[in-house]
Amino acid sequence: MNQTTRAQPRIALITDDPGWHGRRLSETFAAQGYDCSVVSLTECAYRLDNDTAILDIPGFYPHLPEGVFVRGIPGGSLEQVVFYLNILHGLSQTGVKVYNDGRAIERTVDKAFTSFVLQQAGIPMPPTWVFADREQAMQVASQQLLDGHALVFKPLFSSQGEGLQLVNHVDRLSTVAEFNGVYYFQRFISAVQGDYFDWRVFVINGKAIAAAKRSGMYWLNNVAQGGVCEKASLDKALCELAEHAVALLDMDYGGVDIITDAKGCLYVLEVNSVPAWKGLQKVCEFSVADCLVNDFLSKVKHNQHVKIAVF
Repeated sequence: MNQTTRAQPRIALITDDPGWHGRRLSETFAAQGYDCSVVSLTECAYRLDNDTAILDIPGFYPHLPEGVFVRGIPGGSLEQVVFYLNILHGLSQTGVKVYNDGRAIERTVDKAFTSFVLQQAGIPMPPTWVFADREQAMQVASQQLLDGHALVFKPLFSSQGEGLQLVNHVDRLSTVAEFNGVYYFQRFISAVQGDYFDWRVFVINGKAIAAAKRSGMYWLNNVAQGGVCEKASLDKALCELAEHAVALLDMDYGGVDIITDAKGCLYVLEVNSVPAWKGLQKVCEFSVADCLVNDFLSKVKHNQHVKIAVF
């Protein structure tokens, strides 16, 4: 593989909407002496000709980035999403550090598979049912509701609480519409009726670095849906549960959402491979972006030369 040097190391920040998080990361990379370029996976390409296999990353071609920090995967058809993820796989195969990589994102973007992996490993999770068949889904959901259990209906692919629906009566099942042919139901967990909260625990390089208690005016606690953060102590049980979940999914970093029931039992709700931390940062005494960038760069610093994008 041919190599050439470049005066200023360059990082690709994968996102279609840099926003607050992208600005924080770009500023932090700049402070460390790294040029950070925003890249959309929709603009990436394979160039397979003249007996070469080339990854065309906009702004870098014919070179590859020294490292790739993933802040978002675009939606699209099955073919498009597979293509986007395989760009990340291709980058990893060339030796470029991808943070989090395509494998981690695949394990967590699908809530059903995340739940399956964690449940198999003994991580406590709310009872969950996922079906492609509506009749089966409605039958199980109806029985749960008749047994007195409220349910949360979730899109299989979603973030920041978008599309979640609380179903607490059989009559409300008629309002549930499938999301792209899949029904994902999870039993609703709450410590005390009317007192809704959960925790977001942020894990980097296998270690829980910060936690926030998120409280909503109604059952949904996500900050993007109006939830409010307050600082939470890094309780041993919270840390161990979050760290174990992230390790099982083989992630560089992750945001783990944990809830408690009325008996004080903890459950993992979700594990996010591209987690937001804007709410957490408001109650955190140190820069989360600094922690992320420092860990990321520690894994790419061996790349003193920019790789030519041919493998």
